[in-house]
Amino acid sequence: MSALLVGYARCSTDQQDLTAQREALGNLGVQTERIYVDHGLTGTNRERPGLREALAACRAGDTLVVTKLDRLARSLPDAGAIADELTSRQISLSLGGSVYDPTDAVGRLLFNVLAMVAEFESDLIRLRTVEGMKVAKAKGRLRGKQPKLTRKQEAHLVSLVRSGEYSTAEVADLFNVGRSTVYRAIERQRIAAKAQITKASSRR
Repeated sequence: MSALLVGYARCSTDQQDLTAQREALGNLGVQTERIYVDHGLTGTNRERPGLREALAACRAGDTLVVTKLDRLARSLPDAGAIADELTSRQISLSLGGSVYDPTDAVGRLLFNVLAMVAEFESDLIRLRTVEGMKVAKAKGRLRGKQPKLTRKQEAHLVSLVRSGEYSTAEVADLFNVGRSTVYRAIERQRIAAKAQITKASSRR
């Protein structure tokens, strides 16, 4: 049986697209049906179904192909564990077209160096995110999702709808909000009014 190229692609969030990685793997010679993916999973998470399927599809002499090492692993221990598995099963690794043989001392050294760089980049991104949030919080910019309407605006909105003179769509356009915002405002007012009635009744 001839050696095969098995591709693996991954992105960390559901908003990201795998098209570029799929095309790059195709340009590296991987057939479409032999490309396995993980969508919305980080590289630090080893419980990745697509990665398990890609490794299971490889046989001795085959090559696992990824566009970059950080698509495969984002930590040194994880990269080491994958390298150990590839070595024990005699599977080569292609990173963007450069093939590393984990059974070769030089190839394993280069792989470990790249793994350290990937982990370092991951740590830097994490640190920048934390520092950015701290700075934003200190400046009062990090307050969570702000309501689209003030309480006064919301009360006015509900009163217009209840007057019967304006439709929900007209009120939504007037306040520059979506209809769902109008419906939620009406529901909040209804719940608040009901709570006040219940509270008043309990005092009698």
